[in-house]
Amino acid sequence: MNYKKSRELGSKTSKDGFKNENDIINKFNNWQSDEDAKKWLLIMQYKLNEIEYVKAIKISGEKTDVQIQITIKLKKAICAENLQVKLVSNKKGFNQIDKRWLKNYDLLWNIPKSVYELLQHYTGEVPPKITSPKDKRRMFANEFFQNEQELLKNFLTTNKTMIISDILKGRGRFSAEWMLVIRKLKENTDWVLKPMNFVLNYYTGDVEITKQGNFKIGKITMQRKGGDNGRETAKMLQFKINPAELFE
Repeated sequence: MNYKKSRELGSKTSKDGFKNENDIINKFNNWQSDEDAKKWLLIMQYKLNEIEYVKAIKISGEKTDVQIQITIKLKKAICAENLQVKLVSNKKGFNQIDKRWLKNYDLLWNIPKSVYELLQHYTGEVPPKITSPKDKRRMFANEFFQNEQELLKNFLTTNKTMIISDILKGRGRFSAEWMLVIRKLKENTDWVLKPMNFVLNYYTGDVEITKQGNFKIGKITMQRKGGDNGRETAKMLQFKINPAELFE
């Protein structure tokens, strides 16, 4: 299948409901009678008449939510496709794609000490170092000195390819190769399936500091988690996207 044809199939309206990943698994496991699953397999560039068997399983604790194992006739080869699933209920809903303690991001990205210390103020692990912060619990990005803002932006810009890949795709054998977005609106349900490389390129862009004092890496928001009724987990760092943008 050529790329143009793949894109034409990439977004469709479905009559079926989608509640969670289990519905996706059931559709793949019943692919011979499920029109959505057939279209997904076509987008993944499989020839339906060459497929002997499909088995989908749920994966927990990884960027991949569903792994699809496809047995090809004659070759007896088993291919595996790692699928990340996003469920959205409106056109502008933001979805958390990654959250961790700052120290765990440091293990991934080897954050310089000067940047790490600033991010500790940003998340609230360490109190603000200015006299009149907007929030006594933490600092916003635009409350740092100009040279500190540039230090943070330079780190994110230099490492954005790695950062975006880690928070969207992940690493290792369960890194996600596809993103399936299910959008459930009042009037209908539709979906879009995109290769992860397309998703990475789509959300990648310049690093900037927003008016609200958070960071944007392209179309990705990086911010202090907040909430959680003031529990310690509010001090985690999180990344968010609007998956519905992939329908555009």
